[in-house]
Amino acid sequence: MTSVTTAQICAAVQGVLYGDEHMTVTAVSTDSRTIPQGAWFVPLTGERFDGHDYIDMALDKGAAGCFCSRLPDKLREGKAYILVEDTKRALRDLSAWYRDQFDIPIVQITGSMGKTTLKELLAGILSQRYRTLRTPGNLNGDIGAPLTLLSLMPEHQAAVIETGMDEFGQIRWLGQAIRPDAAVITIVDDVHLSHFGSREDILHAKAEIFDNLRPGGLAVLNGDDELLNTLHPDCETVRCGQSDGCGVRITHLEDLGLEGIRCTITTQMDSYPLSIPAPGVHMAALAAMAVAAAERLGLTKDEIVSGAAAYAPADNRLRVERLSGGRIMINDSYNANPRSVRADIKILSQHKGGKKIAMLGDMTELGTAEAPGHRSVGELTGQLGIDVLLAVGPRSKEWMVPAAREAGCPDVRWYPGREAAREDLLALFAPGDAVLLKASHFFGRFDLMADFLREYPFQ
Repeated sequence: MTSVTTAQICAAVQGVLYGDEHMTVTAVSTDSRTIPQGAWFVPLTGERFDGHDYIDMALDKGAAGCFCSRLPDKLREGKAYILVEDTKRALRDLSAWYRDQFDIPIVQITGSMGKTTLKELLAGILSQRYRTLRTPGNLNGDIGAPLTLLSLMPEHQAAVIETGMDEFGQIRWLGQAIRPDAAVITIVDDVHLSHFGSREDILHAKAEIFDNLRPGGLAVLNGDDELLNTLHPDCETVRCGQSDGCGVRITHLEDLGLEGIRCTITTQMDSYPLSIPAPGVHMAALAAMAVAAAERLGLTKDEIVSGAAAYAPADNRLRVERLSGGRIMINDSYNANPRSVRADIKILSQHKGGKKIAMLGDMTELGTAEAPGHRSVGELTGQLGIDVLLAVGPRSKEWMVPAAREAGCPDVRWYPGREAAREDLLALFAPGDAVLLKASHFFGRFDLMADFLREYPFQ
C-alpha cells in the first residue's frame, strides 16, 4: 500500500476522525497479532468474536490507528480513530477508493469451481508482460479481496482478483470495490447449495459480477455450461469452450495424464497452441477463458503460449508431487465437490505402474446434492478401476462407501477422521503407487495429510 493520510482514509469511508488528520499509513491489517508497525487496524466483528476487544493490542504493537464502530472509553494520544457504522464495510470502501488511484486493467473471477486455478493461470500469462497483482492463496472473500486491492503498488500494471461467495449480494458488494475491466465466470455447479435453493440461484448470484463492470468491459463465460449460456450480460461477451456457439474454441485437445494437457485455443484474432503442465481436461476450458482475457489486455501470441507453459498450481490445488520411491501424490486437498472429485478420480485412474489409491473425505455445503454427489463419487471409483478407496467422514460412510462397493472397487475402507486412516495409508502406499487426497476444506484438513506425506521418510 502506498502512503495515505488519516484524512484521506476518513473521507474514503465517510467516517468521523479522532486524532491527527496528517498521520500517514502504509498498510492495513485485520490481525492484531501480526500487525505491522504504523499500519491501520480494522477490528472485525463475528458471531463469536469482536475485534474491538483487540484494539489496544494492535495499538500496543505499533498500529497507527483503527476503525471502530464504537469508540474506546479512552483515546490514546498519538493514535487515530475513525468512527464508522460498520468496520467491514469501511474496509471495503477504503479499498474501493484506493483502487481508484490506479489506472490499470483488473480482471475479476468467480465461479463454482476453478477460480483459483484460473487466477493463477491468467496471472502467470499476464506476468509475461505486466507486473501483475493476484489474490494470494484463496483470500477471495469479504476481507481477502479488499486487502488484496489495498496491496496495489505503483509498480503494478494489472491485477487478477478472485471472488467467492456464500450469499446473494456478496459478489456485487465486492465488485463495487474491484470495478473490473473483464469479468469471468468459470462454471456453475452444486456448490453452496446449502446456502442457495438451486443452481439457478447460484447463477444469479454469480451474475452479479457484471453489475460493476467498467464501461467497455468484457464478460468471459464458459460456453460449455448450459446455465451460463442463459446469461446475456449487457456488455461485450465472449463464450469459451468446445461448443458450436463459442467465439473462443478449444480444439486438438490431448490428455497427457499426470503430465498435463495440450490443446489449441482459437479466437477471432489468432490460434494458440498451448501445453499446460497440469492434469485434467478441464484445464482446457480455463485456458480458453484465460486466453480471451489476456488477448483483450493486449498480450501477444508468444506471451500467451509461454505463460500457459509456465503455469504452476497454487498450494493444495491439483498439484502432482513426486515423492521418494517413485510414489506420486495428487494433492488437491484444498476443497471438494462432486464434479471436481470425479475429475480427480479420472486423473488418478490414468496412473500406470502401481496401485491407484483414493483418500477421499466428506463434501460439505451440498444441500440437496449431498447424497447423490457422494454416491456418484463412490460409483466412479469402481467404474474406473481405483484399487483402494480410503473414505473419511460420516457422509462418505453413508453414501460413498456402499456405492463404491456396489460398483466393484476391490478395497474400500472407512475412517471417522483423517488421522485414523494414516497407518493404513502408509502401509498401502508403496513405491510406484499414486494417492489422491481430496476433501472439503472445512472437513478433515487433508492438506495436513499432504504435509505429513511430503515429509515422511519413506524407505
